[in-house]
Amino acid sequence: MKNYLFLLFLGFTVGVFAQEIPRTTNTGRIIKAEETNKTGFPIRAEENTKESRFLKEKPKTIDLRENPNGLMTAGDVIKEKWTKDKEAREEFRKDQSLGNVVTEGKFVEVYCRDHEYVDGDRIQVFVNGVLVEKSISLSAGFRPILVTLQDGFNSIQFVALNQGTSGPNTAELRVLSDKGEQLAKKEWNLLTGAKAELIVVKN
Repeated sequence: MKNYLFLLFLGFTVGVFAQEIPRTTNTGRIIKAEETNKTGFPIRAEENTKESRFLKEKPKTIDLRENPNGLMTAGDVIKEKWTKDKEAREEFRKDQSLGNVVTEGKFVEVYCRDHEYVDGDRIQVFVNGVLVEKSISLSAGFRPILVTLQDGFNSIQFVALNQGTSGPNTAELRVLSDKGEQLAKKEWNLLTGAKAELIVVKN
């Protein structure tokens, strides 16, 4: 009788455990392990691309009207206002050539500013011998001048009307195409009456 009860109890216990242990069968496909680099982490698909997407992006055009300070911070502008000009030298009395640029556009945008000590420098601008700006006071921000081009060679001259309160007449010049691409970035140091000339060739 005792043996019978023991077998009955044993059979009941096995049946309970059998119900609690889940039975699973893996009928899915075998997943291949991903390749890993030396760090042991899986290599993502983006890391395997041969060419970065940033290399495919075209450089952005420049808009000095939205940012007349040329990407400078407010602190940079204040610092330049209090930076002394170069010492006025006799060589700055000579006319200066700013070189040549070539474009296919109908016009160029000319931007100029006093990139050193802002001390009241003023200039005149001539395009092909015609006065287009009688007097421009150079500040820390860029001043735009739209220049319509004729076919062939175009002369843009900047004449120093004064030297401000210190040093020579100093300026940074940038020339942008009709598409906003920068064609030239120049500087000049002029004594009163001297001029700097840029040639723009329209093809």
